[in-house]
Amino acid sequence: MKGILYIGNKLSGQGANVTTIETLGNLLSQEGYYVVYSSEKSNQLWRLLDMIWATWNNRSKVRYVLIDTYSTTGFWFAFVVSQLCRLLKKKYIPILHGGNLPKRLKKNPKLCKMVFKNAYKNVAPSNYLFKVFQDSGFSNLVYIPNNIELKNYPFKERGKLQPKLLWVRSFSRIYNPKMAVEVLSKLKERYPNASLCMVGPEKDGSKELCEHYALQKKCEVKFTGKLSKTQWTQLSADYDIFINTTHLDNTPVSVMEAMALGLPVVSTNVGGLPFLIKNEKEGLLVNDKDVMGMVNAVEKLLADEELSNKLSVSGRSKAETWDWEQVKLLWKKVLR
Repeated sequence: MKGILYIGNKLSGQGANVTTIETLGNLLSQEGYYVVYSSEKSNQLWRLLDMIWATWNNRSKVRYVLIDTYSTTGFWFAFVVSQLCRLLKKKYIPILHGGNLPKRLKKNPKLCKMVFKNAYKNVAPSNYLFKVFQDSGFSNLVYIPNNIELKNYPFKERGKLQPKLLWVRSFSRIYNPKMAVEVLSKLKERYPNASLCMVGPEKDGSKELCEHYALQKKCEVKFTGKLSKTQWTQLSADYDIFINTTHLDNTPVSVMEAMALGLPVVSTNVGGLPFLIKNEKEGLLVNDKDVMGMVNAVEKLLADEELSNKLSVSGRSKAETWDWEQVKLLWKKVLR
């Protein structure tokens, strides 16, 4: 039986960004797996109830339950579903997404042990979380990187750059979008033609805050709202530098996609980012909240054509290791 129940936040129809449940789930379907999803409910309580019902209702139809596992509210969804799987004697596989999962391991060690020790496998999409969980005593781990379909990301080699910045993420406080506007404001002092495009849906009021701040600083920022993957990857050809301003993260797919597109990346050095990007070799890393550090990194790229080209090419080379044609072999090994 090749049946899989995939538990996660399938909320792109509600205006949220597409997440792994839709990308990975769809790719597994194309490989011949029967995949059932839960949940598309926007209300958190109804979503949890829908996940519980889906787990019970499909108990005899699926062999594995994949659970997108985050570190805040999503952790409790994973906890409830995993314990129901234990009761039903179903093999479940947490996919470790939450950038703050290390903190959760320390805060709720007993609950975490109930979830992760009893899992069939824990899939770590980053070497960062693989090491954290390994150091915490979990041995049922496997590293399977987040995947992209490389054919969907046309490579544009960058060399001599213009101060055209691209930011792609949900507008949420943990991703610190205001910092992107602050970086633009500082850059404009030296580069009046500097520009910034911010792509992503509103989540907690952060987009409105950024819009007001941009007006206050008299910085013209292009806010596109949510775009499809095809739309924003086409848009990326008009920009030269990708900035990632997050306070907290694991392995952001948008950064992986930027590298695949050939955009030199400047990111905060938090969570799994130093495991994803080798500083000065595949991107540039700066401290969290360090606006001037990011401004200086951008200026470094603008001044050094050789460095910007090296990062563009090496980023693409690394992205090739995340292509689905390679990653699917790792998933088939786990699911066979």
